[in-house]
Amino acid sequence: MCIDFYNSNNIDMMQVSDFLYSKMELPDVFAELLATDALKRLAGIHQSGAIYLVNPDICHSRLEHAIGVTMLIKKLGGTEIEQIAGLLHDVSHTAFSHVGDYVFDNVDEDYHEKVFAEVLYKSEIPAVLMKFGYSVNQILFSKFDILEQPLPALCADRLDYTLRDGIHAGIISRQRAKEFLRSVILKDGKIAVNDENEVLWINETFKRLNEEVFKLPLYLYANGKMAELIKNLLKKQILSESDLFKTDTMLLNKIRSYTYGYEAVKAIKQLKGFAEFMRHGAVPKVKNRTLNAVLV
Repeated sequence: MCIDFYNSNNIDMMQVSDFLYSKMELPDVFAELLATDALKRLAGIHQSGAIYLVNPDICHSRLEHAIGVTMLIKKLGGTEIEQIAGLLHDVSHTAFSHVGDYVFDNVDEDYHEKVFAEVLYKSEIPAVLMKFGYSVNQILFSKFDILEQPLPALCADRLDYTLRDGIHAGIISRQRAKEFLRSVILKDGKIAVNDENEVLWINETFKRLNEEVFKLPLYLYANGKMAELIKNLLKKQILSESDLFKTDTMLLNKIRSYTYGYEAVKAIKQLKGFAEFMRHGAVPKVKNRTLNAVLV
């Protein structure tokens, strides 16, 4: 993903370029939001958690996804405030993303949603929003139908991570994902698909992503062992809960600054105890998910 800043007709703009949505202009409010520490942190949070420790090819960030969601909402004609909500929707994810859910035994995998308001209010984001005539309460209390829908409906968040994660995991190609996006439209303010074959394809792709990636034993091991390690270090008071709101690298550096942590991270990379962990360890319970995209 590429981001460039420039001035057009005395208006500060930025241009973003993404492999799914090509090039797009966004106004200055997005540039200032992206300059906040809260958004910059997302560039250091791996979308797929600790999976990159065992598969370095899966290394895309939460920020890439957040910008992708913003671009998709804009592409579909969503309002500027909904685009902003799309950019901010994952700002409260912990280091290693959903590993935070496993650390805190959050079976609904929504820990980041529970702390979303607190993270927003403590950041620079409310001041930036106010500067451009918006309120943080609009983000917290408005309904954004393009951005979010309950399962099994399609929405911008779910669609972007399905395509983006699927591409990085190698289960679909960039070309096929872009082909699918040509069939995506808005119907009554919500995302729909205008081709029956594409409906079947996105539903099957979502199923494959869950079964072949999110529930892959190797990846459950990486995220589960990282959660186990963080839990142990929290109990030993080597880590504090606030450490989970740093970047992956910062948290990993603190963990590896202790001999126990260094050896534990190395063991994850070397898949030590893989079979034993999968039989008797605290293997993450990934939610069963199905998608039922709407044909119009």
